[in-house]
Amino acid sequence: MNGKPKAKTKAQIVAALAEKTGLTKKQVSEVLAAQAELAYQEAEAGYTVSGIGKLVLVNRKERMGRNPATGQEIIIPAKRTLKFKVAKTAKDMVAGPRG
Repeated sequence: MNGKPKAKTKAQIVAALAEKTGLTKKQVSEVLAAQAELAYQEAEAGYTVSGIGKLVLVNRKERMGRNPATGQEIIIPAKRTLKFKVAKTAKDMVAGPRG
């Protein structure tokens, strides 16, 4: 093994949260589903998950790009996309404070 921890599955996350909170797995699953639905609805205004980060909808402008295979310049059209900005608290807890 390379020592890198394996990402938890949804079922493992639900089980861990149920154990920590005393809620049933079904209740935890419903809360997570409701939070995801609310995040989708509120993304345009920005949806903050306290201590983790913020989901925001951004408008990208049209710009010039380059086809890496041919080197030909192309126009990349404007589009709307989702972006997740990680909270400073989360960065510091996971990666350690800068300094």
